[in-house]
Amino acid sequence: MDSSAKSFVPGFLRPRVFVPGLALLVAAGAAGCGSSSGTTSAASSAAAGDSSPTHLQSQYEQVVRNVLPSVVEIETHNSTGSGVVYNGNGDIVTNEHVVGDASTVEVLTAAGSPLAATVVGKFAPDDLAVIRVTSDASKLKPAKWADSDDAQIGEIVLAMGNPLGLTDSVTQGIISATGRTVGASEDTGKALITAAIQTSAAINPGNSGGALVNLSDQVVGIPTLAARLPDAGAAPGIGFAIPSNTVRDIANQLISTGKVTKSDRATLSIVAQTSANSSGVGVGVAVVDVTSGGAADKAGIRPGSLITEVDGVKTPTVQALEGVLATLKPGQKVPVVVVVSGASRTAQVTLDSLTS
Repeated sequence: MDSSAKSFVPGFLRPRVFVPGLALLVAAGAAGCGSSSGTTSAASSAAAGDSSPTHLQSQYEQVVRNVLPSVVEIETHNSTGSGVVYNGNGDIVTNEHVVGDASTVEVLTAAGSPLAATVVGKFAPDDLAVIRVTSDASKLKPAKWADSDDAQIGEIVLAMGNPLGLTDSVTQGIISATGRTVGASEDTGKALITAAIQTSAAINPGNSGGALVNLSDQVVGIPTLAARLPDAGAAPGIGFAIPSNTVRDIANQLISTGKVTKSDRATLSIVAQTSANSSGVGVGVAVVDVTSGGAADKAGIRPGSLITEVDGVKTPTVQALEGVLATLKPGQKVPVVVVVSGASRTAQVTLDSLTS
């Protein structure tokens, strides 16, 4: 990992949205914890055919009937969230912060008794985890998954989950934006969601790990954050979801091996912390440790070095470093400005892929 990890705290967090070359604080947010390739979307069909209010309402009702049975409630010893049935083997995908440090969890469905489940694997950088029920997997209905690359701004979506303990709740909205990079907290956190889908569908505590669904009965993303205005309550209509393509990539690896061996996330393969001046202002990222044979190690970056710039962008804090790396890809070669004993030099670093 590229930072010294602190806890990803369920509840009200402070997401950051990163634009290449710019770090922008959006607001204090609420974690939800406490159209398909080759398929014409139902929304498009409505536009081309019957677009009456009655027809649209029927579509909404049909989507809820078809998809809600695939959304479950997840309970641990200290948190409650949502999950989506991933396959017919009893695997359920949710947020890493919903699972936390639990090794076993309880799954609640709309029908039937609670089901025990074990944690298959977690990947904190993308805030994803997979759990597996230990019995009665046949009682679960797997969801259908969209190609999130096809998600369109303005597309109608429904958020399904268990906000505030209200099971089987549904809110509606549109896809407001795609390709956001959203950090989970103002301080160094575990998760930094890249290519996030922004939605106007209401996301509340308990929605985390649930489903953001299009009108073709497909899950286009996993809700994970909702924005809050600093000291002013919720910011209505600003929620974020992990895109379904990221979910499937990470979930498949966790199911196969219990860990992530390759991701689309770039890393320097270091452990680092923010170095601040006497006024508490960040002046760079102090390298605490490097992975042997990793990107930084190969470029001659050693513990004790101070990273002040990556790919032409200043990195006064770990958060700033993470924001820059979120815009880059594994295998990309970038200049990294390093200060050692007061002397500055530029190292050419070939970035690694972030793994478990």
